[in-house]
Amino acid sequence: MLAVFLQTIPFFLVIGLGYGAGRTGFFTEEATAWLTKFVFYFALSAMLFRFSANLSIAEVFDPFFVMAYLWATAFVYLIATGIALLRRQSVEVAAIEAQCAVIGNVGFLGIPMLSLLMGEAAIASVMLVLAVDLIVFGSLIVILVTGSRDGRMNVRILGTVGLGLLKNPMIVSIILGLAWSGTALPLPQVMNSFLSLLGGAATPGALFAIGASLASKSAERPVIAGYLAFCKLVLHPAAVAVAALFLFPVAPYPAAVMIAAAALPVAGNVYILAQHYGIAPQRVSASILISTTLAVVTVSLVIGWVSVLS
Repeated sequence: MLAVFLQTIPFFLVIGLGYGAGRTGFFTEEATAWLTKFVFYFALSAMLFRFSANLSIAEVFDPFFVMAYLWATAFVYLIATGIALLRRQSVEVAAIEAQCAVIGNVGFLGIPMLSLLMGEAAIASVMLVLAVDLIVFGSLIVILVTGSRDGRMNVRILGTVGLGLLKNPMIVSIILGLAWSGTALPLPQVMNSFLSLLGGAATPGALFAIGASLASKSAERPVIAGYLAFCKLVLHPAAVAVAALFLFPVAPYPAAVMIAAAALPVAGNVYILAQHYGIAPQRVSASILISTTLAVVTVSLVIGWVSVLS
């Protein structure tokens, strides 16, 4: 377990470096926004395209894997939603809190970290988790928030959701990579080297951007934020473990990757949604800050445990 913890420390040290740069003002919020844009649209997209271009759809898609992750995530999502409604929160706030409880930083933290710690074979499972998060739960929050504000569901909401998915570079790069893989053509050496070079910036860039963005986060309403962090770091991976190991026939290695991905802290894009819709951004901000801080220990523990399974 100590060996795993020591392996994860460098990742969190880069996050800490970004946090220090942001906190001291050396790296401004505007600089963080531009770095995030570079990683999101270029470096991470190059990494995802390169990985998926060397995989087949059969290697990526596993219906039992999807059902296990979907079942477990929906279970925790419903618990968080129910607790929010019992506290007399609106549907909008309940949707945002549920998002905090189940959507982890798979893109910026999970893809670079798990592919290095658990091997490149983990990337197929991580991409599947990312796809479910973005397509199912990323769409669900838009539908719930927009529907509750309009008072009814309409076709325009589905159009908004579809357009949002088409504009997401992570989804687009995975689809394009798998499409290239379907041609059975190898990537030209020049293109492979280009993608490898650009994708290599994803890991340090993403981690530094996470840290720098945390510098502007505050820990207001720490009790609710702490409860949401507990849901994300403990309850979500526990539910995923039950589903993957006992309820659905998922192979040990992808099950281990799925559990590790579920243990990641609250994703930064939840804050972007909360800020965009004006729904409890401080609460989400605090959840990200608390969960990312605690993840230094909890993620190491989970990865150490699942390493035995795989």
